[in-house]
Amino acid sequence: MEIIYSPKFAREYKNLPSEIKEVAEEKEEIFRRDPFDACLKTHKLHGKLNDFWSFSIGYKYRVVFEFGKNNVVYFHLAGNHKIYQ
Repeated sequence: MEIIYSPKFAREYKNLPSEIKEVAEEKEEIFRRDPFDACLKTHKLHGKLNDFWSFSIGYKYRVVFEFGKNNVVYFHLAGNHKIYQ
């Protein structure tokens, strides 16, 4: 699986607390093996983000992504629940 990080994702990820970044890296490894592993709590989003999915990187933080073609995934947003607004 290839993951492409949007510029917005990169900026938001950079601003995450360092301990959350460590958890995010562990979760990304799991995501690469199985995007629907139960520990990720992967789910389809609704409303204005209905084309996207999300997985958890801890209790408070999420990654918003979309599945592309040819085994490519695009990471768009990283942060707390405010990223859904």
